[in-house]
Amino acid sequence: MKALDLFCKAGGTAMGLHRAGFDVTGVDIEPQPRYPFEFVQGDALQYVAQHGHKYDLIVAGPPCQMYSVTAALSRGGYPDLVGPTREALKATGKPYFIENVPGAPLINPLMLCGTMFPELRVRRHRLFECWPAIWFPPGMCYHWGVASSSGRGKSKKNLTGGYIAGNLKNFDFITVAGCDYVVADARVAMGIPWMTGKELSQAIPPAYTEWLGREMLKLI
Repeated sequence: MKALDLFCKAGGTAMGLHRAGFDVTGVDIEPQPRYPFEFVQGDALQYVAQHGHKYDLIVAGPPCQMYSVTAALSRGGYPDLVGPTREALKATGKPYFIENVPGAPLINPLMLCGTMFPELRVRRHRLFECWPAIWFPPGMCYHWGVASSSGRGKSKKNLTGGYIAGNLKNFDFITVAGCDYVVADARVAMGIPWMTGKELSQAIPPAYTEWLGREMLKLI
């Protein structure tokens, strides 16, 4: 089975699909020197229009900044690509899923969180619009323990008033966002040993898409 990974960044989504059994090709407009599989630099929507028919599954994570909670705090404009991405994927007739942040205009999305996967120590909610539909997650989103929070360069531990960067010694879970975490610990928390700090802040933990990939294989 072949999977096409659009807006691929450094390959968190791709690694999960690989573990699920797919041969993965990634496409991104920017160079991705740490992408672990076959990579094409180019426009994702143009590429899927020309080559989408060659793949068994197409996945896409269009830029999320337009829909994130920080968008209202920024004066910069961000592209709104969920709609065009959906239309491009539907035009191929191939199974697909679209990933984005809470608040994105996805249709009947499934929400995944790191607390659903025993091997992860990250709290990261991501939505997935799937076709064919996948309705039920692998477990509960259960926010137990102490988690680091994102802020301006530091993370607050519980309500003590002390500020320290998110790490696995002081926290049960890390919120990998901004620059409020120890990169080595964030790699462990997300199951992504090859990425830089900036890449981790944008990545999907491979455990999410390994599970989704296996579920998709039951449907396609």
